[in-house]
Amino acid sequence: MEPQYDVIVIGAGVTGLTAAYRLEQAGRSVLVLEARDRVGGRLSTETHDGVAFEVGGQWVSPDQDALIGLLDELGLGTYPRHRDGASLYVPRDGGPRRFEGPDIPVSPGTAAAMAHVTELLDDLAHRMDPERPWEMPGAAELDRTTFAAWLEANCADEEARDNIGLYIGPAMLTKPVHQISALQAVLMAASAGTFSNLVDADFILDRRVVGGLQSVPLALAERLGDRVRLGADVTGITWSEDGAVVVVDGAALTTSNVVVAVPPTHVQRVRFTPSLPPLHTQARMHQSFGFVLKVQARYAAPFWRDGGLSGTGFAPYELVHEIYDNTLDGDAGGTLVGFVSDVHADELAVLDTDERRSRVLASLAVYFGDEALEPVSYVESQWHTEALTGGAYGTSFGPGGITRFMPTLKQSVGPLHFGSSDVAGLGFQHVDGAVRVGTQIAGRLIP
Repeated sequence: MEPQYDVIVIGAGVTGLTAAYRLEQAGRSVLVLEARDRVGGRLSTETHDGVAFEVGGQWVSPDQDALIGLLDELGLGTYPRHRDGASLYVPRDGGPRRFEGPDIPVSPGTAAAMAHVTELLDDLAHRMDPERPWEMPGAAELDRTTFAAWLEANCADEEARDNIGLYIGPAMLTKPVHQISALQAVLMAASAGTFSNLVDADFILDRRVVGGLQSVPLALAERLGDRVRLGADVTGITWSEDGAVVVVDGAALTTSNVVVAVPPTHVQRVRFTPSLPPLHTQARMHQSFGFVLKVQARYAAPFWRDGGLSGTGFAPYELVHEIYDNTLDGDAGGTLVGFVSDVHADELAVLDTDERRSRVLASLAVYFGDEALEPVSYVESQWHTEALTGGAYGTSFGPGGITRFMPTLKQSVGPLHFGSSDVAGLGFQHVDGAVRVGTQIAGRLIP
């Protein structure tokens, strides 16, 4: 039987849509099937009280060449994140401390310890090819060692360990540092070029996209037109070396190749006949999402700016461990965005909506005073409650997982090709990584 499509793509996030767009440009017949009623995956803009809130990913950094190139190609503009004014650091004891520049106000001993660990992580990141982290010299030992244990072995200063750990564990992978390996931490750093880049908020959170980052998948979907079907939940794939049959809404669609562009944790939602090879199944069972709530509070005005504050704050000991000015370009009001992750997210998850809101606003008030207690709008992003997502920001392995399983995640199985930002090297768990992976998959399918 002649296939109906050259390629069927499962998932209309940035990875799937990028792959489909590049394939369509090369003259291939493509169909994108998305179970949700929208495109974008972990990118979404919602309107609350008449104002847009980006409830998923939202920032663009200067190193994200693939994303920046696609933004230019699609004609999407950007604007800088507001960062004028002093930042805040909240230590374990005492109120917030103001500071200018990249260095948080800690004791000279703690600052020296943080600089030393940063140098060690930068050196390790430079030794790693983020596309093949398992090949790094010493990878096996680093992968067997938890990041918490590595920090204790390399840094005697507790506050320095807590701050360095915050950047990679709760802030990026949204897991405690004892649940990730040192190799996973190095990969997180190498994916941004260096650890120094990763901890520089002015670098990693540089710009935002006009209309929101979801504008990227929306623009790709617009160009693909009726090649994208929403509300199309794929339930089964029968495959052989000659092609595949994809079952969706009771219909059987034939294709030469299938791109499964969903998080590794969600590949198992599809019944494969025959089953995937055992190591593929195991690899995806051992990769998991972290746990984070993105919280946004909008105020009648950005009152923190009146006090000479940028809206940026860090607090490894606070419920909301980091916070930024998230005001839309041109908005007369002011919005703060903060994050609650790992064990702190566990605490909030068992509370009702009002209790969660009160706890979060009380934490914002630690940074900015009582004015933070009275927003005009309050929005929580709870990706862990969505059946088609299950967590945020991305998936990662526990100790030993990268060297044992990650090579498998890069492999195709017959006509089946898998990918998402979760398996990217550069741009790991960011939209830039999704663009790179989608482009790579399309390249393999274009002779």
